[in-house]
Amino acid sequence: MPALPDLLQALTTGAVEVVDLTTPLQESTPILELPPPFANTSRFRLEELSRYDAAGPAWYWNDIHTGEHTGTHVDAPVHWVTGKDGADVSELPPSTMVGAAAVLDLSAAVKEDPDFLLEVEHVREWEDRHRALPEGGWLLFRTGWASRGHDAAAFANADEHGPHTPGVSPECARWLAEETAIAGFGVETVGTDAGAAAGFTPPFPCHSALLGAGKWGVTSLRNLDRLPPAGATLIVCPLPIVGGSGSPARVLALVEREPVR
Repeated sequence: MPALPDLLQALTTGAVEVVDLTTPLQESTPILELPPPFANTSRFRLEELSRYDAAGPAWYWNDIHTGEHTGTHVDAPVHWVTGKDGADVSELPPSTMVGAAAVLDLSAAVKEDPDFLLEVEHVREWEDRHRALPEGGWLLFRTGWASRGHDAAAFANADEHGPHTPGVSPECARWLAEETAIAGFGVETVGTDAGAAAGFTPPFPCHSALLGAGKWGVTSLRNLDRLPPAGATLIVCPLPIVGGSGSPARVLALVEREPVR
């Protein structure tokens, strides 16, 4: 029996819910801010071209100004020096754009320690409770950080020592890159690495290991609390920017629910 009609019926009845995991793009959307002398990405901005006026009497439209890594966005392998010969964002395989999602919830630990690091043992514990990480799928790290997304200062959580945000230990980053079959890794924070990751060995181990292994990243996710630990399907849709190191993306999840009667 064809599967797509069944999916459409499930969407109609509510047996499958579409959950939007995307941070809305606007000028206040938090962005990664690097210290001098490093270059920074642009904030999102609309530039009006016309709005039912002399420049366009019957239409409204804008130019958009933004960086590749603004808001909810995809990191392509070529984004990092370890993946410099790898794929750009236009080469994200369709089979990777749609994949199984494993949601690892450590928000309680992050609430106690904003510098919390994901370790191999945490992933192993998830696998013991559920199943092996999905081959060709995505591991989504739920930290509760999305609740800070409306406040740029709280989202950055920086002091005189730098930002304090959760991330991945160097050992776990290497393990995810080399020992698992996931295609990508997603987070609620502004980047896939911890705020303190510049001081790790190697620096920014999640970027270094995962992108160097040809895997993909997606950041600034929301609504991970609405997903089950296993069983959801992730849909990741960046712009196919030829030569691009990344792109803002719309990220959705398909989640099975009890049908609405």
